[in-house]
Amino acid sequence: MSKGLINTLRTALRLRLKRQKFIVRALWKRRELQAVVDRTAQIKRDEILVFGTIRNEIGRLPHFLSYYRALGIRHFLFVDNGSDDGSRVYLADQPDVSLWTTSASYKRSRFGVDWVMRLLWKYGHGHWTLTLDADELLVFPHNESRSLRDLTNHLESTARRSFGAVMIDLYPKGPVSDQTFQSGDDPLSILKWYDGDNIRYQKQMPMENYWIQGGVRERVFFADEPRRSPTLNKIPLVKWSRRFAFVNSTHSMLPKRLNRVYDHNGNTPPSGALLHTKFLPEITRKSVEEKHRKEHFANSMLYERYYDALAENPDLWCETSVKYEGWEQLENRGLLSRGDWD
Repeated sequence: MSKGLINTLRTALRLRLKRQKFIVRALWKRRELQAVVDRTAQIKRDEILVFGTIRNEIGRLPHFLSYYRALGIRHFLFVDNGSDDGSRVYLADQPDVSLWTTSASYKRSRFGVDWVMRLLWKYGHGHWTLTLDADELLVFPHNESRSLRDLTNHLESTARRSFGAVMIDLYPKGPVSDQTFQSGDDPLSILKWYDGDNIRYQKQMPMENYWIQGGVRERVFFADEPRRSPTLNKIPLVKWSRRFAFVNSTHSMLPKRLNRVYDHNGNTPPSGALLHTKFLPEITRKSVEEKHRKEHFANSMLYERYYDALAENPDLWCETSVKYEGWEQLENRGLLSRGDWD
C-alpha cells in the first residue's frame, strides 16, 4: 500500500470520527433543551423546515417569519437561549413554530450548533432544511419568481444535497443607532448598502470547504488583522440526514462532499447569499451586552475592540459602498451564481 493511499485512508477515518463525535455531542445536549411548545406533529413529509437558535430578536422575528413564509416555509423550529425581550412569548404564539428553551451556555454548545443539530437529527431527517440566524435573509437566483421548492427540486434533479451562500453584511448610511426601526419593519428599509469589492475565497483541505472573508466588518473592524475577520461562507440549505454534521457553525459540514457548493471539477452549482441584517440600531446596545457575556466568539478577548467600536455608534458607509439592488446585481459582482439553473 502506497504512502499516499495510507494518508488518504487516515484522513478519511479522522473525518469520520470527527463527524460521529459531533453527532454524539448533539444527542447528549438534548438534556439542555426544554420544550415550550411542540407542534412538530404538523410537519408534513415533504416540507422544507427552518431551524435556528435565537436570543432577544423580537425586532427581527416578525419580518423573518413573514419573509420565509413567503418563500414557502410552513414550519419553524427554534431554540430560545434565555430571551428576556418577549421573543419567546411571541414565538410560542405562532401556529407554525415549535419552540424549545435553554439557559445553558451558547458558547459551550458550539454557538448553538449542538442544540440545532439535536433538532435536525430528530425532525430534519429526510427534509430539506434551512439553518439560519434571525438576522439572515436568504436570496437565491430567480428568488423573485421562483420558490424554495423550485430550488430544492433543481438540486434534487442534479443529485445535490447542499447549497452554499455568502454572507453579505448590509448597513445603513449614517451612524447605525441613529436610524429608525420598529419591530416588524423590513430591515432592508434602512440597511441598503454593502461592501462588494473586497471578498476573497480560499479553499481549505482536507474538507474541501471554501473560507470566505471580507466585507464591511473586515474593512472597518479588522483592517489590521484581516485573517481574524468573520467567516462569510455558509451552507444554510441541506437535504438533512442523521449522518450529517455541522463542523464550524454552518460554515462547513461532514461528510466533506457537502462542502462542494461552489465550483467543483468544472461543475458550477447554483449558490446564494445571506443578507446579514446585523447592523440595526440596536447593535450598539447589544454590543455592550455581548462583550460582557463573552458568548459569541471562541476567543472573546480578541473581539473586545470590535464590540467597543460598535458601541461607539459608527458610520460604516464609505464612498465605495454599493447599494443593494437584488440577486442579479450580486451575480454580476460574482457573489452568487445561477450555475446550471437557468
